[in-house]
Amino acid sequence: MSETAPTTATPVMLDHEPHTNIPHHAGVDLDPHTNLEPLADLIRDRVYMDYNATTPLEPEVISAVTDALRFAWGNPSSTYLPGLKAKDIINQSRDSIARMVGGKAEDIIITSGGTEANNMVVHSAVEHFWKSCVAEKGARERGHLLNGSRVLPHIITSNVEHDSVKIPVENLLKTGRADVTFLPVSMVTGRVEAEDVVSAMRPTTCLVSVMLANNETGVIMPVREICERVRAVKRPAFSPRVLLHTDAAQAFGKIHVDAQDLGVDYITIVGHKFYAPRIGALFVNGPGTSTPIHPLLYGGGQERSFRPGTENTPMIAGLGKAAELVTTNLAAYESHLLDIRLYLEQRLLAVFGEEKVRFNSHFPGSDTLPNTCNVSILGQGLQGYRVLSTCRRLLASVGAACHSDRGDHVEVLLDMCVGQAFARAPELWGPIPRGSKCPEDKCGQTDISARRGRGGGGPPGRGGAFGADELEPRS
Repeated sequence: MSETAPTTATPVMLDHEPHTNIPHHAGVDLDPHTNLEPLADLIRDRVYMDYNATTPLEPEVISAVTDALRFAWGNPSSTYLPGLKAKDIINQSRDSIARMVGGKAEDIIITSGGTEANNMVVHSAVEHFWKSCVAEKGARERGHLLNGSRVLPHIITSNVEHDSVKIPVENLLKTGRADVTFLPVSMVTGRVEAEDVVSAMRPTTCLVSVMLANNETGVIMPVREICERVRAVKRPAFSPRVLLHTDAAQAFGKIHVDAQDLGVDYITIVGHKFYAPRIGALFVNGPGTSTPIHPLLYGGGQERSFRPGTENTPMIAGLGKAAELVTTNLAAYESHLLDIRLYLEQRLLAVFGEEKVRFNSHFPGSDTLPNTCNVSILGQGLQGYRVLSTCRRLLASVGAACHSDRGDHVEVLLDMCVGQAFARAPELWGPIPRGSKCPEDKCGQTDISARRGRGGGGPPGRGGAFGADELEPRS
């Protein structure tokens, strides 16, 4: 096939919020008030590869949720049986979450999700800055003179963070309530480098927030090294403590996460990324004692008043069960994920050839998540969105779910020195971690034929990289 200008590559990512390529004319009524069984039957025939966006619930998690709905419906603050049962479930779940993250039960604060947890960290860091550096001098006005200089709290983060970190600190910057440094990732490694973090530090730095693993490339950030280097910096006597945070949303269930090993003060936990419901938690290393935490909400005394509000027992039960499964089965999950990803990458190379395929998740010297494959394919009509629109059985995404309406995934790749042609053709895929041994085999001939030379148009042909009739599932 003759190729026109290399402007047609669009990365495909295996892992993000369901950009379902189910056409509205598929004969399925998508009205949420109607019976959803036909939709479930349709999806059952698809291959879901968007696991960095969200995951379905494990059967054991569903059982934990439904049991809590049936038998633990009482208010956890009550003293009668259903309430006591609810409180017991919450305590057990907190223990399971703590074991998964390598902390203590008292270090876990249940939140509505990752967005709330991240906002709580940013809020706490700024509040702690003013209380530790300004209040002691008898003034708390923004812009107070500290040691003779006009100052604001300073936050260091990266330019590839989730919006629930990026937008809160941007808002602080725009409203004149904080200074913010957005560090670029290395063009060579795809990581935020510890040396750059240290170089960006100021006497007024109060927070360093760097994600543990990038949701688009899968690159694992050197959070442990960053924490060690930051803590080793000699600070002026009047400087506030630098609080250290990592958003580990993409890491749980894929790689080992240990709070003590990382050396962080805060870790964000997001349930729906590891087969739990849409609920979250925040690890705080000694909340209110060793590490400051300031509530965003005020009300009752739930969650030790750090996060008041009557607890959502069923969702907490599901989060606890999912955490228990991760702790028990992580080695098997990680091995299986890596096995599938490598197999998928081999098949893509075999079909398209090395000259047309770029794996945007491959960086020399950098570790990556075992499940994430960000790939660009050069060729006429092979932009990621066109490829996915022709794939009748594959559910994947062009970039991160939270950026799906803005195209920010292109900027992430350009920041990492991925060429224009490849950066504008990403597909992000996330192979199934717990299921069939080779789910990509089921993508079928129709999916790859569109990629291999039909330019995304015309009837699908037979024979493709993932055709179940061509590939032997691996044991």
